[in-house]
Amino acid sequence: MAALKKSKINGSKIFASSSHFEHRFIQDYKALAQFIEYCKGIGLQIVLTQGTYDMAHIGHARYFESAKKHGDLLVVGVDSDKKVRARKGPDRPVIPEAERLEMVCHLRPVDIVTLKELNMPKWHLIKTVRPDVLIATKETYSKKQLKDLKKYCGKVVVLEPQATTSTSAKLRLMQLRTAKKLGQALTPRLMKVIEEVFEDVKK
Repeated sequence: MAALKKSKINGSKIFASSSHFEHRFIQDYKALAQFIEYCKGIGLQIVLTQGTYDMAHIGHARYFESAKKHGDLLVVGVDSDKKVRARKGPDRPVIPEAERLEMVCHLRPVDIVTLKELNMPKWHLIKTVRPDVLIATKETYSKKQLKDLKKYCGKVVVLEPQATTSTSAKLRLMQLRTAKKLGQALTPRLMKVIEEVFEDVKK
């Protein structure tokens, strides 16, 4: 939403979309559920999506823009650092969760952001929000899972990739380029050192 009025639920003020991170990030799932219930009560269509969003790029921005077209309020779940490491390995994420959360908040289509912890039950965020529309990618769920998810969602929409290169692919390319540059820089120096050692041995 471009501008939702602040609502008071159980004595605590909860803010929807604004220009400030602290007004758009809702960490407590109970508060999130109450806020979503309020939004549904005034007739808003809730859209939910979730992911890592490491090294945010144009594909992420396009993905959120496409997702927002399916409803009025877009909720985004961002995987915690521990959750990402468990799934993608010890070298990920490149960007820590605090920065990823804030970066997602800066993207215009996003209204509410929350954190997905490693130890949360399966589909906990989905069951909490029970969105009118769940946005996913082909790689996220199996056909059976997509069918099962409809118990908790009005419908599930599968989007095509919004960029030609994923974050993982970009990282691999960066690593290859770095390795090539290091190889080009180090080889002459190493050869010089080796030659000097051989000269010393001859003496």
